[in-house]
Amino acid sequence: MSATLVAILAAAGGLVLGSIPFGLLLTRAAGLGDVRAIGSGSIGATNVLRTGRKDLAFATLLLDAGKGALAVVLAAPHGPLAAALAGGAAVVGHMFTPWLGFRGGKGVATSLGVCLAMAWPLALSLAGIWLAMAVIFRISSLAALTACVLAPVASWLLADFPGYAPHPERTLLMAVIAVLIAVRHHENIRRLLAGTEPRIGRSQ
Repeated sequence: MSATLVAILAAAGGLVLGSIPFGLLLTRAAGLGDVRAIGSGSIGATNVLRTGRKDLAFATLLLDAGKGALAVVLAAPHGPLAAALAGGAAVVGHMFTPWLGFRGGKGVATSLGVCLAMAWPLALSLAGIWLAMAVIFRISSLAALTACVLAPVASWLLADFPGYAPHPERTLLMAVIAVLIAVRHHENIRRLLAGTEPRIGRSQ
């Protein structure tokens, strides 16, 4: 199989996996209607939490992270470039879901799953950053943006960590994901600057 075909299949597979709207499917199955009609309009775990169903929000978090991780795991045997393409495509598929008019989630959980499958030290460090910011400030978007902005830096700094193979594709992917997440959080960024961004567990 040619390298070009591998790259195309990896990206296509990642896009399909990433576009599965678990948050929407779970809330509809629970009889809660369309989660896009509340809060931020996102299909991610933070918006699902605004329904009051913590169990569904947690399930959404796990499934959204899982689809990102699965995309990388399936492509990884074909090399780091294929893994990076699949992971990046999964994040894009989640953010701009074709079946939902190219609207979707903010991509944080899916990105975490991608990081976990590519390099667990990186995922652990980013999860720690997110958790620390969330506990201190109680603002999910601020925690997510901080972790994502630091992701390329963490990927580069962890190059000497035992068992952490330094692939430039990974660091580049983290940079691309950081930009995408910042774009998807543009409204959150405006509210953060205005001091009106809602805190975790409160309505938008």
